[in-house]
Amino acid sequence: MPGEVRGKIKALPKVLLHDHLDGGVRPKTVLELAQETGYDGLPVNDVQGLADWFRDSADSGSLVRYLETFAQTVGVMQTSDAIFRVASECAQDLAADGVVYAEVRYAPEQHLEQGLTLEQVIEAVNAGFRDGEARAAEAGHPIRVRALLTAMRHAAKSRDIAELAVRYRDQEVAGFDIAGAEAGYPPTRHLDAFEYLRRENAHFTIHAGEAFGLPSIWEAIQWCGAERLGHGVRIVDDIDLDAAGDAPTLGRLASFVRDRRIPLEMCPTSNIQTGAAESVAAHPITMLKDLRFRVTLNTDNRLMSDTSMSWEMQQLVDEAGWDLDDLRWVTINAMKSAFLPFEQRLDIIDTIIKPGYEAAARGALS
Repeated sequence: MPGEVRGKIKALPKVLLHDHLDGGVRPKTVLELAQETGYDGLPVNDVQGLADWFRDSADSGSLVRYLETFAQTVGVMQTSDAIFRVASECAQDLAADGVVYAEVRYAPEQHLEQGLTLEQVIEAVNAGFRDGEARAAEAGHPIRVRALLTAMRHAAKSRDIAELAVRYRDQEVAGFDIAGAEAGYPPTRHLDAFEYLRRENAHFTIHAGEAFGLPSIWEAIQWCGAERLGHGVRIVDDIDLDAAGDAPTLGRLASFVRDRRIPLEMCPTSNIQTGAAESVAAHPITMLKDLRFRVTLNTDNRLMSDTSMSWEMQQLVDEAGWDLDDLRWVTINAMKSAFLPFEQRLDIIDTIIKPGYEAAARGALS
């Protein structure tokens, strides 16, 4: 099966729900923006060396060190022009990789060092996404990109960011998220923001169960009301793999997550880098797929992980035995789970995803 799928993957329609804007900047763009803006913090001053530095730093096995690499990309994204360029290139890069729908997240509060307001940051990103969509369409790769506004777990701006997510939701802002190191910063610290979003019928996801365990997932769902879980890898801690019988035994939290069809935004390459998984072959995504959890496949940070949606798919085919049906299933899962009106989700599934995979199965897609 890997041989049958190889060569088709890049052309397959893909849906991406978990991708960080500041984690997907082109190395060349980081270098050029540093020169243009006067940022002098880069550790390396050539494109390939910089790409290698990001990947090697992210390969440390530590989430904390992994997150430190963002100081460099955020450092060059402090002007409207820089943010616009990064957002436009993001849309174009995803479209060139076959992504037809994406929700890309970023933290507006991290781009205020040179005097921008939160509103100016959001408007620059929105304008960049629209520019990138237009350029991608001209190149024959149509895509729709929506934003998720992120608040940092260790900061105190979550209510402000939540209110902005609601204010801009008719301008392709899909929803809200919190991100950053989980340990010591439980999602309930931002309960006011989540309660506000629920009153406003707004969408939100929460990073939970990446480097921290079941309590983070439980709080995100039961206290905060998360619609999706960012990563959610540690849900396996509530699954007994050694239970007697033909199948693993699910604990009450794992059963709840599966029964409620709560989507898991899984990012295999990133999880290996941060130590949340040992390898693609051993990554929980395959077991959770087989147990019929609402699994989705994502990139997390394309620069730091030196990855793409095509690469994530290819690794699962090569290392975990996935086939075309598995890739189709996980793609439809993602589109079902998108923060987009139902009829629009259904239209993308019926007119783009299903025909694309049917063409691949016939050998008509390459």
